[in-house]
Amino acid sequence: MKYYSTNREVDETSLKEAVLKGLADDKGLYMPETIGKLPQSFFDNLGNLSLQEIAFEVSKLYVDGEIPDNELKALVDDVMSFEIPVVNVEKNLNTLELFHGPTLAFKDVGARFTSRLMGYFLKDDDREIRILVATSGDTGGAVASGFFNVPNISVTILYPKGKVSDIQEKQLTTFGGNIEAVEIEGTFDDCQRLVKEAFLDKEITDKINLSSSNSINIARLIPQSFYYYYAYGQLSKEDRAKGVVFSICSGNFGHITAGLMAKRTGLPIDKLVAATNINDMVPQYLETGVYNARPSSETISNAMDVGDPSNFKRMMDLYDGSHEAISKDITGCSYTDEQTREVMREVYARTSYVLDPHGAIGYMGLRDYLGDDDKVGIFFETAHPAKFLDVVEETLDTKIDIPQPLKDVMDKEKVSTVLSTNYADFKAFLLR
Repeated sequence: MKYYSTNREVDETSLKEAVLKGLADDKGLYMPETIGKLPQSFFDNLGNLSLQEIAFEVSKLYVDGEIPDNELKALVDDVMSFEIPVVNVEKNLNTLELFHGPTLAFKDVGARFTSRLMGYFLKDDDREIRILVATSGDTGGAVASGFFNVPNISVTILYPKGKVSDIQEKQLTTFGGNIEAVEIEGTFDDCQRLVKEAFLDKEITDKINLSSSNSINIARLIPQSFYYYYAYGQLSKEDRAKGVVFSICSGNFGHITAGLMAKRTGLPIDKLVAATNINDMVPQYLETGVYNARPSSETISNAMDVGDPSNFKRMMDLYDGSHEAISKDITGCSYTDEQTREVMREVYARTSYVLDPHGAIGYMGLRDYLGDDDKVGIFFETAHPAKFLDVVEETLDTKIDIPQPLKDVMDKEKVSTVLSTNYADFKAFLLR
């Protein structure tokens, strides 16, 4: 399997080099040259397969011989070592709970897969890799956890000062060792810009082997496709026959892109709903055919505060830039903080189910798309509600139980470096 850049100005490369580089030299994002079809028997049998078995079969499409099957199986078994259940919330409305991993967020899947893949590729390689990652919330903690003490890899995490929750901040600033955290006095978009500039700075790349572990890296998207299959398999045959819709609370659009890849392999997804907060650049594109990136606005669903989603390039690449073609598979919608809080209260009052501010947006996208249709939907709950304690408790006027892993991290000391949005300051920090 070869991987090409979405800008198509550099030669195709192996999965190993695509993963270790993260971003192509022409500023493009890596994509597999082909996305193979899985046999119908695989889809017919999904309800009988474990998450690990699904992950192994799907990952073989993208690894394609670069890792022996026995070692690949061991790798995915280690990564997918926690449950990802589908929970019914209301009639035809189900949620896929992606917050049962070590840092209680969906990013655990991608970060753990990427760290294990990099570790495998580096074991017979004398390179040392510096991971640069920008986070709007959960990516940082998951990357810190996934890469902590991985040999030959150090990690620098950039996050917007004062714009992540207290628990999210503690999760990415308390590891020490090979993990360092940098507070940027700006927005997530500023963090992402600084990371991209560093990747394109020859003075830095001549001295440091940089790579990424957010959804810029193709190794993040491959495992994010696993749970589409697993979620589909957890539905009854009767529900699957009605048509299955996935609604995804979307920020950098890695989840949606992974869903599109799963659909290309033959997974019968009826529709993907891209649900955002007021940072609605992609929903506006889907409606009008015009894409206008703009600075992100701060919301209570902070992990989705992204003004220029990186994976929009991948989405358009999958459809050869055709607005008409992509609009057949994806629909978009956006919601305000007020609407988010209101639906959190409504669902809690009716069902006692606690939505976090991101899952609430996925819920609204699914509810509004399905309407009176008898199709069955799954929305993603991407992080445990306790990670957004202040917002959830204030909105629902109730106390939320805090899981022990979050209690443990809150007692640790934060260690970080504060920098401006000026690239020269960040460059000097990297070259110190």
